[in-house]
Amino acid sequence: MRNKFFFTVIVSFFTLLSIAQKRNLTPNDIYRIKSTGAGLVSPDGNWFVYTLTTIDSAKNNRNTDIWMMKWDGTENLQLTNSPDGEGNPQWSPDGKYISFTASRGGGSSQIYLLNRMGGEAIKLTDVKGELGDYAWSPDSKKIALLQRDPLDTSREQKNKPWVIDRYHFKQDVSGYLYDKRKTHIYLFDVKEKKLDTLTRGNYDEGNIKWSPDGTKIAFVANRTEDPDKNENADIFVIEAIPGATVKQLTTWKGTDNSPQWSPDGKTIAYLRSTADGNFIMYDQPVLCTIPADGGEPVLLSKDLDRPVGNPRWTKEGNAVIVLVTDDCRRYIASYDIASGKMNRIIEGDRVFNSLEMHPNGSWVTTMSDPQTPSEFYALENGNLRRLTKVQDEFISSVNLSSVKKIVSTSKDGNKVSSLLFIPPGSDGKKMPAVFYIHGGPVGQDDYGFDLTRQMLAANGYAVIGVNYRGSNGRGIAYSKAIEADWGNKEVLDVLGAADQLTKDGIIDGNNLGIGGWSYGGILTDYTIASDTRFKAACSGAGSAMQLSLVGVDQYITQFENEIGYPWKDKNIEKYLKLSYPYLKADRIKTPTLFLTGEKDFNVPAVGSEQMYQALRSLGISTELIVYPGQFHGITNPAYQKDRLERYNKWFDKFISKKSF
Repeated sequence: MRNKFFFTVIVSFFTLLSIAQKRNLTPNDIYRIKSTGAGLVSPDGNWFVYTLTTIDSAKNNRNTDIWMMKWDGTENLQLTNSPDGEGNPQWSPDGKYISFTASRGGGSSQIYLLNRMGGEAIKLTDVKGELGDYAWSPDSKKIALLQRDPLDTSREQKNKPWVIDRYHFKQDVSGYLYDKRKTHIYLFDVKEKKLDTLTRGNYDEGNIKWSPDGTKIAFVANRTEDPDKNENADIFVIEAIPGATVKQLTTWKGTDNSPQWSPDGKTIAYLRSTADGNFIMYDQPVLCTIPADGGEPVLLSKDLDRPVGNPRWTKEGNAVIVLVTDDCRRYIASYDIASGKMNRIIEGDRVFNSLEMHPNGSWVTTMSDPQTPSEFYALENGNLRRLTKVQDEFISSVNLSSVKKIVSTSKDGNKVSSLLFIPPGSDGKKMPAVFYIHGGPVGQDDYGFDLTRQMLAANGYAVIGVNYRGSNGRGIAYSKAIEADWGNKEVLDVLGAADQLTKDGIIDGNNLGIGGWSYGGILTDYTIASDTRFKAACSGAGSAMQLSLVGVDQYITQFENEIGYPWKDKNIEKYLKLSYPYLKADRIKTPTLFLTGEKDFNVPAVGSEQMYQALRSLGISTELIVYPGQFHGITNPAYQKDRLERYNKWFDKFISKKSF
C-alpha cells in the first residue's frame, strides 16, 4: 500500500509539473495548426503520399505542399515547396509518377507530374476549361478528367448583365448560377497529350472511377429533366472510348454516389440516401452493392440505422470497409458480401476520417481524438501504428481540456448525448459554461479534435456540445425529429442538458453562454428567444425570420418540400411559427454578438442583420461583425483568429468566471 501511495504521489507531481510547463491555448494558435490530406499508398507499398497545409501568419494565407513518407515511418520527404500550393496527389498505377494539380504562374489549374527518379515537376495538361478531379487508367496510359466548360471572358460578355433562368439560381461560394457551363468527362492521352471528349449534354458529372481492367468508367450524375428541382443522383457506366453510349446503373429517386469497383470488376459498391424524394436533408447514407452490368441493388447496411461512408473493397474482394458514424464516435467496420454481416474493426472514443488500402491488404487512415488533431496511421490486423507526427510540436506546448460524454434527459423524456470540455486546471465543479452548438443540423459533435471548443475551454469555460435532435449518429428517426419543426425539440435538448449539468453541480447555472455557427447560430437565436438564463450569446451565420429567406438563400428545395410555398394552404402560419426569434424578439434579454460572412449565400448575412437590428432597437447589448469577402465558412486565417478573440471578449464581458 505504501509503495502504491508514493507511486501515485510521484505521478501526480510530474503531471502537475507538466501542466505548469505548458500554457493554455490562445487565438494565435490558429496559425500553428497544420492540416493533412490525401494519404495514398504507392503501388509497391513502400511509400504513401499526403498533403500538408500550413498557415503563414505574416502573409495571412494557407499553403499546401505534397509530402511522401515511407510506409515503415523511417523517412519523410517534402516533394513540393511552391507558393502557389498543390493538391490532389495521386500515384500513376505503374509507380513511375506522382501527379498533382496546381495553378502556377497565375494560370488555371493543371496536372503536373513528379518523376519518382527525381527532378522538377513537369506540367502535363493545358486544358482550357476548369479542371476538377482526375483519375489514372489502370495501365497508366490515360487520365480521365472532370472539366467544366470554359468561361467566356470576352469583352462583350463582361459588359452584359447576368441573365438568370434557373430554379436553383444561387449557391454559396459559386455565387449566382447564371451561366450554362457543365462539367464533363474527358480522356487525356499521357504520351500524346491528346484530349478527347467522353461525355456530353446538359448535365454535370462527377465521382469518376475506372474499372479494374481499364475498359469502363463509372460516374455520378443527375440526368433528370430539371436537376435544380430535386437532389437525385445516379450511377452511370460508360466505355472509355469516345462516342460510347452511357448506361444508367441505378434508378433510386434519391442520391446514389461514391461508386467503387470490386477487384474483379463484377460489382460496384456505393452509397445510397435513405430518402427517395426531391429533398434530402435529414438523411443517412446506406451501403449498397449492385452488379456492374446492372441488376437489383443489395442494401448491406439498411438495418444498421447509422450513417456509413467512404466505402472501400478489401484486397480479396469479399468485403467492403466503411466508416460508421455512431453517437459521438466514428469507427471502422467491414461488411461481408456473402453474408451481409458487419464486423467492427476498430473503434473507441475517437474519430476516423479517411481510409485507403495498402497493396498488402492493410490500410492507411486518418484519426483524431480530443487531444490530437488529425494524423495518419497504418491500420494493420486491427492495430494502429502512427505514421505522421505533424502536430507533435504544437500539442507538446499547450494544455488541452479533457473531454467526456454526458447523457441528459430533456423535458419530454428524450435522451441526449453531449460532450463536456473541462477547462485545464479546473476541478470540474460549478464551472462557468458555454454551450457551443454544432451546425448542420444533420451532423454531430464527436470525439475528434475541436479547436474552437478547446479555445473556449482554455479561456476558463466548461464547453458543452449538445447532439440535439436533428443530429446524426443516433438513427434516422432522431435526425428527422425536427423536420418542419425548427426551434422546438432542439431547444428542449439544449435546455435539458443545461438543467442536468447545473443540477449535478458541474456548471454554474448563473453564468452560462451559448453560441454556434450556421444551424448552431440559428439554434442560438431560437434558444435565447425561448429562455433568458444565458448571460451572453454569439450567433454566427444564423437566421431567425425564416420567411424572409425563401428565395434568398440556396435552400429553395428545402423550403418547397419541407414547409411548402408561403402562398399555398396555411403555410404562412408555419413560417411565422418558425420565425419566432425575430417576431418575438422582445422576449430576448441576452446580450448577443452576431457574426456573418459578407458573401454568404448559404445563410445570407440578412439573417444576422435582422436579429442585430431587432436587438439594437430593443436596447439589448449587441454587435454585428461582417467579414468582408467571406462565404459561409470563414477561411481567412486572420478572420478566424479574430472570431475566436471576439468570442472570448464577448463572453468575458457578461459572464463571471472562476480563477484557475
